[in-house]
Amino acid sequence: MKFYLGTHMVHWLWTVDAPLFISTRRLERNKTLKPVLNSYAIDSGGFSELSIYGEWQTSVGEYTERIKRYREGLGEPDFIAQQDWMCEDFILKKTGLSVKEHQTRTVDNFLELSGHADNIIPVIQGFTKNEYIDCIEMFLKAGVDLANYPTVGLGSICRRQSMDEVVEIVKYITSYGIKLHGFGVKQAGLKNMGHLLKSADSMAWSFNARHEKPLPDCTHNNCASCIEYALNWYNKIINLN
Repeated sequence: MKFYLGTHMVHWLWTVDAPLFISTRRLERNKTLKPVLNSYAIDSGGFSELSIYGEWQTSVGEYTERIKRYREGLGEPDFIAQQDWMCEDFILKKTGLSVKEHQTRTVDNFLELSGHADNIIPVIQGFTKNEYIDCIEMFLKAGVDLANYPTVGLGSICRRQSMDEVVEIVKYITSYGIKLHGFGVKQAGLKNMGHLLKSADSMAWSFNARHEKPLPDCTHNNCASCIEYALNWYNKIINLN
């Protein structure tokens, strides 16, 4: 399994020798880009966008133009997440839409976006096992056989990944040959299902660091943006698998 260190610090792309996972919302703030040191993958920033606005305000055209700029400046990413619609309860309350509507919009976005840009990964959305199955079938009816893609995202799992239900969902989906990337998979999730995933990412290190004392040699108030802390945490994680 390939594990990406999640980061909100764009300059780490040029200074940290580890695979990085970064949101387009962060990348967009940087006007000057240069080739990355290691490898990277791009998150759509959908969680933030839907949490704040209750809808996608970034159009497919705008997202496509951003991706083009990142490719030209940073080099080819391992993958780029589509503009999916998460299915956690508080996101549904924010949008006022149903799980089925979120799934429909996710499938529609992938069809539109993949027609404009390469290396876009589809994302399976839902919350219960049956909802994820429904989403897979919706992709299939749209002509998208997820087993044929090198990477497929699995959304709406990061807040409950230690639960047995999620492990069963991952086991079921991967049994059909679908190669999954787990968004926001923390240590407990990796212990339970890391061996089933093709790849995963997490920024849990930053959250943890906010609630801990800084490392002995650090002078900042906490290590929430500290390279040393992040790499120590990353090395512990990759040694789990």
